[in-house]
Amino acid sequence: MAKKKKQKEQLPEGMSRRQAKLAARAAERAKYEKDPRPYEGFSFETDLVALQEFVPSAIAKAQAKGKEVNLCTVLPGGGAALVREDGSIFVALQTQQRSQNPHRDLAFALSWALEAKPGSVLEVGVADGSQPKLEELLEQDQELQIEEFHDFNWWVPDPSMITPEYAQGLQMANESVLPSQRVEAPATAWWINPGEKAHIRWVRPEAEDALMKALARVAARDELHLGEGSKFAGVFRTHGVLVPVWDLDPERAPESYAEDLKALDAKLAQELENDAPLNAEERRRVETINSRQVTIR
Repeated sequence: MAKKKKQKEQLPEGMSRRQAKLAARAAERAKYEKDPRPYEGFSFETDLVALQEFVPSAIAKAQAKGKEVNLCTVLPGGGAALVREDGSIFVALQTQQRSQNPHRDLAFALSWALEAKPGSVLEVGVADGSQPKLEELLEQDQELQIEEFHDFNWWVPDPSMITPEYAQGLQMANESVLPSQRVEAPATAWWINPGEKAHIRWVRPEAEDALMKALARVAARDELHLGEGSKFAGVFRTHGVLVPVWDLDPERAPESYAEDLKALDAKLAQELENDAPLNAEERRRVETINSRQVTIR
């Protein structure tokens, strides 16, 4: 009995079958490689980082392909997205399941939500390579309208319709919310009070090495503070940017730090233009800051 001839494969020009398979595997791996700075290029990069990493309860209104969407911190059950019966779209930045590329997950969930019918819920929004690029959905130079909350009552558009079981779950979620407030300042600064000390976390857009040197130069002059009662605690690295953190007196009003942040921003801006080599004390400050770094994403 004659053997059937294999259908002729369509190989890329100049490639053998083995080379084509290796190239296909490399392309597949590339879909899931971690992007070092996922939100680079977005004017609201620092807002997205804050909302995704540490802000407890907030909603950022944005435009996506001509529709208004609500980019929120958390949705019920840690889900990825939902479309309410009135058609309003909610996409979560903090979810129970996500890949190492949060911007791709966001694009996946956002793409789903833009096409979903009212009443639909997306429990898991992990990117699978089918999603468009985030910049194809969200305009990169728009201004987000951010509203902060002290609870999750915004989860329920009509409180009279919730069951006792849901009300109990909502109460538990509300009890987990730390007091927080956005502080008007350059880049993105949030005041958060977890207990004994309050903190300001200041998400900065500059390149990590340049900002680290600027922080060290200001620290060497003992000027890396936010006024009386504040203490520079260190930095953490997330999504390719640095987030300086200060310990604060919890009794001082969060909004009162706005002027201190603006003054410190001016000092950092001046040092970011300084291309002179670091002196011995400044190098020591870099080492000290580095020793207290925590990479969380």
